[in-house]
Amino acid sequence: MMNRLAEPFGSIPDILIEWSRIKGDDLALVDDRREVYWAELVGLIERLAARLVETGLKRGQSVAILGTSTVEYALVFLAAVRAGGVAAPLTTSASPEQLEGMAKDSGAIHLFIDAAKAAELGPDFMADLIRVPLESIDQWMAPPGSRAPNFAPDPKDPFNIIYSSGTTGIPKGIIHSHQMRWRQFAATALSYLGAGLEVRSLASTPLYSNTTMVAFLPALLAGGCVRVMGKFDCARWLAHAQADRTTITMLVPVQYQRLMDFAGFDDFDLSNLKLKYCTSAPFSAELKREVLRRMPGGLIEIYSMTEGGVVCLLACHEFPDKLHTVGRPAPGSELKVLDDADREVPPGTPGNLVGRSQTMMSGYQNQPEKTREGYWIDPATGAVWQRMGDIGRVDADGFVELVGRAKDMIISGGFNIYPSDLEAELMKEPGVAEAAVVGVPSRKWGESPVGFVVLKDGAAHPAAIMAATNARLGKTQRLAALHAIEEMPRSHIGKLLKSELREWAARLGGVE
Repeated sequence: MMNRLAEPFGSIPDILIEWSRIKGDDLALVDDRREVYWAELVGLIERLAARLVETGLKRGQSVAILGTSTVEYALVFLAAVRAGGVAAPLTTSASPEQLEGMAKDSGAIHLFIDAAKAAELGPDFMADLIRVPLESIDQWMAPPGSRAPNFAPDPKDPFNIIYSSGTTGIPKGIIHSHQMRWRQFAATALSYLGAGLEVRSLASTPLYSNTTMVAFLPALLAGGCVRVMGKFDCARWLAHAQADRTTITMLVPVQYQRLMDFAGFDDFDLSNLKLKYCTSAPFSAELKREVLRRMPGGLIEIYSMTEGGVVCLLACHEFPDKLHTVGRPAPGSELKVLDDADREVPPGTPGNLVGRSQTMMSGYQNQPEKTREGYWIDPATGAVWQRMGDIGRVDADGFVELVGRAKDMIISGGFNIYPSDLEAELMKEPGVAEAAVVGVPSRKWGESPVGFVVLKDGAAHPAAIMAATNARLGKTQRLAALHAIEEMPRSHIGKLLKSELREWAARLGGVE
């Protein structure tokens, strides 16, 4: 198997078939309600894939999935890929309009939806699609022994579409190819096998998030077991990690913070942990130190984007003096730091980060112009680089320190929130003359969006304006507070000073 994973390209479904023959009696997937062993995993995937093809799925066509992470969700994701389709997990916190837009954008004719979301959205939601309850996939799939038609993936074939979180309107669909996913995760699985690691992974972030793929796909490619967890809860996470003797996990900074704050944390045995990953949001040096001190095993921070670009890795346990950085570019990744005129700056000088690697997206679904907007083309070589959206600098040892974020993007609970989108929603309210949104630190979410408005005469109370605005936003986007002010702070040339707004927001409080 190690030779297979070391190849420059391979079929992820074929690797799962091989493992099913080798690891038949071992657990492959588990959640609070169901266990699936390797001996049965491939059969379930084949039956689902066969039924997808029977009901009209074409090669390269998306399969929409909506609901809380479960074993059934994971099976549908894997079956969509095995059938030659594209897994298209949808963000559960998005508004109904966003969800409908994402499903249409993806081109899906199937929607797998769990009971909770189906009840919330009603029977008429996307009624033109083939709607399959996730809880009933065993009754829907083809009969035992069925197999899907053969599918040999081309490296450029789409593997999944991950929809960006935190935008109003329709989020952008980020396409990842089979080649990209193979390069990204076969090498990780190979490293596990090479180290003799018994892989028992705990995936506690949603399967619609690219973050979760780090805890999901490499573990299966290594013939391990993945526990799929629904809504994160400290006590349940710790109980699972102890009972399963978890060796690998992925958590976002907010989850690490909640675990560190949990009163009963030290009562649980986490001694089997070997590797802990973190990504998706700023991870403070102080929190890294506490995690290193209190949780066993190595801690690896991953800095990148769902779109790709540079991948930086920080093995926190190896570089305790570099915890203020996000590490160095991984093998196969390159990074440049540019000024606002797209010229390279000297080492140590802050600038706009651009990067490239072997794990770049294929582009945004149906949005070639947006795809091009995110690129920087090297004038000397014509090479394509991804704009990372962050401001950073590289120290003398090659470690990357982030010093700010372009466009003041907010990351709350691991999800991106763009202030301009929230400001546009505030401006729709008739009593609002001006609006601005900033991110402020939040122990619960990492960051939360806080709004400021200049009101017109006779305008509604800020609480009413916030309620009306939040009603139009996805759950992860909603304002934590809204303050009315006399005028916006601006520089002498009229530039809005968001740094002052952040200071005001911190003083005013009201954010958990």
